[in-house]
Amino acid sequence: MNPARLLSTFALPALLALPIAAIAQQAQHAHVHGQLRLDVAIDGPTVVIEMDSPLDNFIGFEHAPKTDAEKKTADDAVAQLRAADQLFRIDPSANCKLGPVTLRSAALGLGKADADAAEGHADLDGTFAFNCTNAQATKFIDIALLDAFKGIRQIDVQIAAPQGQFKRTLKRPTTRLTWSK
Repeated sequence: MNPARLLSTFALPALLALPIAAIAQQAQHAHVHGQLRLDVAIDGPTVVIEMDSPLDNFIGFEHAPKTDAEKKTADDAVAQLRAADQLFRIDPSANCKLGPVTLRSAALGLGKADADAAEGHADLDGTFAFNCTNAQATKFIDIALLDAFKGIRQIDVQIAAPQGQFKRTLKRPTTRLTWSK
């Protein structure tokens, strides 16, 4: 086989796939104001909720707080998120108690965060763990994020539960996340 044909048969398609893969990866981590992503996993005795969100959804801006008013707004939002059992009310039949809460935001100096703030697109991400005596019994989670933070218009959720894997979208006035087969 001649070298030109070899290039067009194998190397060229591989090179063309690189930009498509990069675009797909960017789309997967799209930074869209008003939207928040949650991944819910029910595994063994735990319910873990991973959150990925633009910082703007919580505090109305995407930079490190500069004024006293901005600092208070950021501190209030962080305090609300740390009280995650008020924002994520898990089905009482699971008998869950809030465990570790980890928040990450480069702009707010929280945890080990992505460097998005340098690009003007700061995030506030979190991991909320709940320890349960009967996590497998969880059939719903009431999510109070839409009421607590007016900047959030839509919550896209992926769920991995004993019943299977599901995708849901919550918008006002719906705040109960349910799943079943």
